[in-house]
Amino acid sequence: MMDNVSVITMFTLSGLNGTANYRVTVFALTLLCYFVIWLVNLTIIVTIIVDKSLHEPMYIFLCNLCISGLYGTAGFYPKFLNDLLSPTHVISYTGCLLQGFVLHSAVCADFSILVVMAYDRYVAICQPLVYHSVMTTPRVCVFVFFTWLVPFYLLFMSTITTSNSRLCGSHIPKIYCVNWLISNLACSASLAKIIIPAFNYTFYFGHFMIVVWSYIYLIKKCLRSKENRSKFMQTCVPHLVSLIVVIVCLLFDLLYMRFGSKQLSQSVQNFMAIVFLLIPPILNPLMYGFKLTRIRNRILNFICGKR
Repeated sequence: MMDNVSVITMFTLSGLNGTANYRVTVFALTLLCYFVIWLVNLTIIVTIIVDKSLHEPMYIFLCNLCISGLYGTAGFYPKFLNDLLSPTHVISYTGCLLQGFVLHSAVCADFSILVVMAYDRYVAICQPLVYHSVMTTPRVCVFVFFTWLVPFYLLFMSTITTSNSRLCGSHIPKIYCVNWLISNLACSASLAKIIIPAFNYTFYFGHFMIVVWSYIYLIKKCLRSKENRSKFMQTCVPHLVSLIVVIVCLLFDLLYMRFGSKQLSQSVQNFMAIVFLLIPPILNPLMYGFKLTRIRNRILNFICGKR
């Protein structure tokens, strides 16, 4: 038996079992949702790129947040749409590792970008006189580079270690692959299953503490000045809501994977699994598009044919 565990090349995804009766409806709704995700995110991205007056740190970080949303959903929706039309729901070992890498790295990139945005708002409101000397173009480029490099590196190491695990199963009880579920199929405990995830969770918990620290100072500062309160409501509230949504959706999925009840219906389980791939990619660009006056006016002018 042990001679065969290393030759697993395909995984079976069981999340869509029992959905044959309403599969077409789910396909139509999913396709519409994916179209909306592309529309709203691409609108923000193109608006920021085209309008040179928006080439400022806050908008550059927002542009990257939208790019991360498209990147992450691209790792899920095309495969999911194909599975909805297919009688069999399988994925190759390589494809499973790749999907897990994309989904995890996108979530981590989201979190890193939101942390950098929190720092940007902290400097803008708490230290406005030195803002332009602190948030210089080279420094913004470095921030953007590392918000992508660090998640990619951490998840690459996790994926490589997971791929070296000896597997004793090929069944994944979900509609997509994640590294944690693959490592659960390992015949024995491994570095990928214990040490690397623990380090990654600790690392991003540190990100969370940075945000908490920055917002404590932001709120204290804003309570002293009407002008600062206005800045906070205009630029920090959308960021804070985005951060809370990402954290809640991610914890929702992580806690369910660890402690989820088998008594829940498959439809409820599927919704809990995709909530972080559904709400943040739509909510973030919509909220920023409506709340940030310069982006909203630029989009409205473009729609109305004005320059």
